Amino acid sequence: YTPSTPSSDAIAAVERLQNLKSADLPIPEEIDGTCFIRNGELVPWTGTMLDVESCICVNDSGTAKRVKLGTIHQIDKATALTLVDCAYDAFDLGRGKWPCTTVAGRIQATQNFLAEMIKVREQVVVSLMWEIGKTRKDSENEFDRTVIYIQETINAVRSRNNSDASFLTAEGHVAQVRRSPLGVVLSMGPFNYPLNETFTTLLPAVIMGNTAVVKLPRHGALCIVPMMKAFAECFPPGVINIFNGRGAETAGPILETGKLSSLAFIGSSGAANRLRVQHPKPSRMRCTLGLDAKNAAIVLKDADLDIAVSQVLSGSLAFNGQRCTAIKIVFVQKEIAAEFVKRLASVVDKMSIGLPWESGVSLCPLPEVNKVKTLQGFVDDAITNGANVMNQNGGLTSETFYFPSVVYPVQSTMRLWTEEQFGPIVPVAPFSLVEDVISYLAESTYGQQVSVFGQDSRVIGPLCDILVNQVCRVNLNGPCKRGPDVFPFTARKDSAEGTLDIESAIRAFSIRTMVAAPINDMNRKIISAVIADRSSQFLNNDILF
Repeated sequence: YTPSTPSSDAIAAVERLQNLKSADLPIPEEIDGTCFIRNGELVPWTGTMLDVESCICVNDSGTAKRVKLGTIHQIDKATALTLVDCAYDAFDLGRGKWPCTTVAGRIQATQNFLAEMIKVREQVVVSLMWEIGKTRKDSENEFDRTVIYIQETINAVRSRNNSDASFLTAEGHVAQVRRSPLGVVLSMGPFNYPLNETFTTLLPAVIMGNTAVVKLPRHGALCIVPMMKAFAECFPPGVINIFNGRGAETAGPILETGKLSSLAFIGSSGAANRLRVQHPKPSRMRCTLGLDAKNAAIVLKDADLDIAVSQVLSGSLAFNGQRCTAIKIVFVQKEIAAEFVKRLASVVDKMSIGLPWESGVSLCPLPEVNKVKTLQGFVDDAITNGANVMNQNGGLTSETFYFPSVVYPVQSTMRLWTEEQFGPIVPVAPFSLVEDVISYLAESTYGQQVSVFGQDSRVIGPLCDILVNQVCRVNLNGPCKRGPDVFPFTARKDSAEGTLDIESAIRAFSIRTMVAAPINDMNRKIISAVIADRSSQFLNNDILF
C-alpha cells in the first residue's frame, strides 16, 4: 500500500530523508568497539568485526546508504565461554571477593561507576540518536532516567541494609535476615532501550553481589562502548563481563554450561523460551523476563475524545511505536468510532518528520533492517481483509522511514488483530459490547497493560475488576507506560516473568538468608563478640547513610 494523495509537506519531508548529503549532516566520529570486557580488562578482539550502521541514510551518489557509525566486535562461542568462566570464578560459589564485599563497598563501586557514566552523557545521547533513531529529547530522557534509577537503587539498597541491621526474635530464637546474591547473571537488553533496560537489570544484580555477563543488543550496542572503560575500572575483575556476538552462537552455549543462576532478558517470548531450556538445570535459574505485548486501549462511548485521541497518539506512536508498552490495538465503541478515527487520523498526519536532533520532530527513521517491508505487510494484509488506511499520509515511506498508518476497521481475520507490529501502525477496531473486548483480552496470549478511556464510574469500576485479572496495569484515561520506577512493572502470560521496579529488581537478583540461633548465654556472647569485633560482613548492625 502507498498513499494516493499524501500532503505536499509530508512528501517534501520524506524526499528530504531520501536525499540527505553527508556534508550537510553532523555525522559523529566513528566509534571503535573492538574491545570487550573480560575479567576486568578491555580485551581487543582480533576476529570478526561488524560495521554498525545508522538508521539515517545519505544519498551522495544516487543511492541511499546507511551512515557508518563505527565497528563492533563479534566474539565466537569459545570466547563467550571464557567470559562466563570469569564471572563464575569471580563469584566462586559465593566465596569470591565481590559477593563477600560489604554493602557499603558495593555501593561505593557503583557510585564510582555512576560518576564516570555521567561524564559521557553526550556521547551516549548522540549514539542513541544516530543508531536507533531516538529523538534527542527521548535519548536524553533515557540517559537521565537511567542515572536516577541507579541512584534510587543505591538508596533502596542502603535503606534495606539499615532495616536488616536489626535482629528478629521468635519462639526462643534470634536471627538476622538479609538478602544474599544468587550467583552469575546473564543480562540481555533490547534495541529500543539499549541503555535503560540493560542497566536496570545489570546494576541491581551487581550491587546485590552477583557477577554478570552482558550480551549487548543487536542494535544500540555502540551506546554502551563509551562506558566500557569505567566498567572495567570501577568493579573488581570478573564482576562485569561485556560482549557483542550472535545470540545462537554465544548466549545459548553460555546457558548450556549450567553456570548461570539468573537470566535477565528483554525480548521475544519465543527467544526466552529457547534460551531457558538450554540450561541443564532450569529450575536453578531464576528468570526476569520482559517480553511481547499487545496492549489495548478501550475507548468507551462517554470518553472525552480530546483526551482519548491525544493519549492514544502518544501511547501508540512515541518512539515510532517501538516500545513493549505501546498501545498496539485500539477498541472504540461504535457510537463514537467514526469521530474518533477522524480525529486520530488528523493528528497523526500532523506529526513532524525529521532527524532525531531536530527540534519538534516526532517521527524518525527506523533502525531494524527490512522493518518498512514488515510494516507494509501488516497493512497490506489488513486491506486485503477489508480495512482501510484512514490518514492521508499513512504508509508513506523511504529507505528506513515509515509514516504511521491508522488502520480501520480491524477485525479478527487480520494479522494486526493478534500479532505485535512493534512499529508505527495504529489498528482501530469498533465494538458494541464491552464483553467482546474483555473476551479478546482474556483469550490473548499477552497480558501486560490496558488503557481505558471513559467517564462513568459505574462502568469503569466493574471493568477494572475484570481487567486486573487479565493484565498487570490498568491505565485510566492515560497511555500504557512504564513508570514511575517505584511502580511495579510486570505482566502476565507471554508478556513477562518477574517484576522490574526498583525494590522488585533488588529482590529478583537476591535471596533471603539468615543466621539464626537459640537464645542462650553462649549464643548471646558469640553474636555480641562477632558484632563488636566486626568479624562478619553479614552478621552486623552497621547503619549506612
